[in-house]
Amino acid sequence: MRAGRQLPVLGQSQPERADAARNRQKIIEVAARMIDCRGADQLSLDEVAREAGVGVGTVYRRFGDRAGLVWALIDERERRFQEAFLSGPPPLGPGAAPAERAEAFLTALVDRVVSQLDLFQLVELGSPASRFGGPYRVHHTHLAALLAQARPDADPHYLADALLAPVNAHLIAYQCERGLTIDEVKAGIGGLARAVTARPAP
Repeated sequence: MRAGRQLPVLGQSQPERADAARNRQKIIEVAARMIDCRGADQLSLDEVAREAGVGVGTVYRRFGDRAGLVWALIDERERRFQEAFLSGPPPLGPGAAPAERAEAFLTALVDRVVSQLDLFQLVELGSPASRFGGPYRVHHTHLAALLAQARPDADPHYLADALLAPVNAHLIAYQCERGLTIDEVKAGIGGLARAVTARPAP
């Protein structure tokens, strides 16, 4: 994916009408305010629509489901993260060996998830289409491309899913409750990445 290309976070391909853009921004602002006041797990699309002064159907058509609205809330940070691994400095960005970049990507993704942990937990409760579309698809495509170079003997798409699975908001929250620090979680993910990307002995 070329730097500067629109990042497929929300799947937007058509320019919005001015009124639709205003409604979208109003809905996002109301949802953000409700999450700040009551937490992400209490987010209700019906309440968001009522507070934003739009029809419930407008919210559902615009965002699909609650997970779609949450992705809109985390969109800006996600775009910055994608820009970092697509065109930023190495080892996260281009210029480092594929195995090194894969490890840097996964550990950076842990920080990315932790930075908005409650929202990522909410997304994980959504439909498979919401959870494994959008940013996950971009993350998977990027990681699989690196793995195809680091491990040409293996299925890079399966390995990408396997390495992304532990970078899970609910699992990370549980690991922290068990006493692990974020640095220890990242060290574990990094070790797993090194083990997966190591070339098998002849």
